[in-house]
Amino acid sequence: MSGSGAGGDGAAAPRRRTVLLSGLAGAGAGVAAGVGGALAAERPAPSPDTRLAAGRASARAFRGTHQAGILEAPPAQAAFVAFDLHEQADGDAVRRLLTVWTDDIERLMAGRGTLTDLEPELAAVPASLTVTVGVGPRVVELAGAERPDWLAPLPAFPEIDALEDAWGEGDLLLQICAESPTTVAHAQRRLTTSVADLASVRWVQRGFREPFEGPGIPMRNLLGQVDGTVQPDVTGLDADLLWVGADGPAWLRGGSSVVVRRIGMRLDAWDRADRAARENAIGRRLDTGAPVTGGTLDSAADLEATDELGFHVIDDAAHMRRAHATAPHERFLRRPYSYDDGVEGGGMRTGLVFVAFQADPARQFVPVQRRLAQADLLNLWTVPVGSAVFAVLPGAGSGEVLGQAMFA
Repeated sequence: MSGSGAGGDGAAAPRRRTVLLSGLAGAGAGVAAGVGGALAAERPAPSPDTRLAAGRASARAFRGTHQAGILEAPPAQAAFVAFDLHEQADGDAVRRLLTVWTDDIERLMAGRGTLTDLEPELAAVPASLTVTVGVGPRVVELAGAERPDWLAPLPAFPEIDALEDAWGEGDLLLQICAESPTTVAHAQRRLTTSVADLASVRWVQRGFREPFEGPGIPMRNLLGQVDGTVQPDVTGLDADLLWVGADGPAWLRGGSSVVVRRIGMRLDAWDRADRAARENAIGRRLDTGAPVTGGTLDSAADLEATDELGFHVIDDAAHMRRAHATAPHERFLRRPYSYDDGVEGGGMRTGLVFVAFQADPARQFVPVQRRLAQADLLNLWTVPVGSAVFAVLPGAGSGEVLGQAMFA
């Protein structure tokens, strides 16, 4: 059919398309002039100089009791980089590496190039840059420090895990976050090359969050689900859920732990689920993030509510029911990022870098993950392909090096 139409008027079709496209362009320009022009008159766009000044003014403090990159609101861009120490590494190598990183991170977070930086202009806009350092069991062993029991791979969850070695454990972790992708990329490069003679990159996971999300919504993942709800008050009453205290190793007090789980998403299958099925799987409305039992994003879910047939309104296998804390300690601070690595082998490499900070993952994270592995409707559309646990070093005070207490 298309062949006969084109044959009837081979020159007319392109002309018609040209007219239509030019007409649409003209209409669009009219709308832009009528609406966009009015908005521009009321709210002028910031000049490049204003944006540059704002980016330069947004430097985060490096030194303190705790490392940066945990309590702050997560910026839009992130890179998670795991390293393996070279085989011949010893405690002195670890000390030298952490000394180099301490100086490099302090400079980068302040908007200055590192000592060996040949492109310091790329560091001039800190854009809320934070760099958070974590260590694995081998680093603690080489430093001669006490290893907490939880600093080990998570137990297996055979019901759901399809873990790949490519995203497994490492000796060191850098979490690099900023509002600018250039800032993240430059910091990653400088921090990688500065320790190249001591460690090599094991994996890199880059992530992003929507910077223009609606008011009060923490994050929306690529399933369209509002993510990161019901967080503990780690700046107040629940601080002991986040920071290692007197019951942990002395060198780690004021530090934390981080679990990094790479969760692949089967978006093609998710696309075939209707909205009712999606909300039933989560137990929350997709538009507002509120529980399907009513209220707002911050409303407590009514887990006992039933429908006219006597079934729970929030499905017994809904994600929010299975993730709901059954004890006060089963809570942790979530700081996830989406990822989309493009198409490879006919499938989308898309999902969530799930990041959870807590004082003790064995006590806080694992019980929740066990329930989710046993029965969670979202398991129909998601699969964990990577998992790692690191101890997050305490912050560095004036004149201190990150991890200094490990060598005491």
